[in-house]
Amino acid sequence: MIYDLPVTVSASAAKELTVPARHGHSDVRGRSGALAGSYPFDTGDEVITGWHHHDLHQLEYAFEGVAQVETADAHYLLPPRQAAWIPAGVEHRTTLTRVRTVSVFFDPAFGLRAHNRVRIVAVPPVIREMILHARRWPIGRPSSDMIADKFFAALGALLEESLDDELPLHLPVSRNPLVAAAMRYTNAHLADATLAGACAAAATSERSLRRAFHAEAAMPWRQYLLESRLLRAMALLAEPAHSVLEVAVAVGFDSPGGFARAFRGYTGETPLAYRRRLTSPC
Repeated sequence: MIYDLPVTVSASAAKELTVPARHGHSDVRGRSGALAGSYPFDTGDEVITGWHHHDLHQLEYAFEGVAQVETADAHYLLPPRQAAWIPAGVEHRTTLTRVRTVSVFFDPAFGLRAHNRVRIVAVPPVIREMILHARRWPIGRPSSDMIADKFFAALGALLEESLDDELPLHLPVSRNPLVAAAMRYTNAHLADATLAGACAAAATSERSLRRAFHAEAAMPWRQYLLESRLLRAMALLAEPAHSVLEVAVAVGFDSPGGFARAFRGYTGETPLAYRRRLTSPC
């Protein structure tokens, strides 16, 4: 059995999330005059960016591996075959674990609705193929051209529809020290976390933690625990080294049946079907 698996949904301490070391603007365009373009990324290890923001909207699509995006308000999981929408100006940090991704950047001049926060969205086949084709035009190329601008305008129009179908693949974060401590404990002990343990970690009473947690996270602690377990499971299932049973035990489920029911209720598919979809050839 495995109890300490390497891929986590909460790779950073709550203290870092609460007071991020902001690194400011990250210029992916340089001196280019391009209004939109792509940026591929491939890593066989784990890469954690500093806190930063762009002056461009970013759509990051994961072909393989698991990416995570952190903001001041939430922690998002980006599994393979889905995309993260990161509006221009949103401070964030990204953790990339053995991933192959392509990001498409859009100048706000394109007029796309920013939505003002990160969203995880399903990507229909037509958008996936357009993201692949977008590699023809890197964001750092010398200038825009009419064909590229028309292509990215069409891609942006399709994206606007997808952004309305957000997937709930995120966990809240908190600036409240009691709640942050409870969240930190929960994510570090998914296999055996208890409310009593969370209260001990936060050095507060059960009543006080229940009240503060619900006010900060907009959900009770037990719901947070369940969603944290399921998001961790989604990340682990993208790694073929671990069986479904091992993943279920590692995130705190007593039986494969209980894990399958909870996973299907959250994602709409069984753990095995989810894994097969992620690991099938693109």
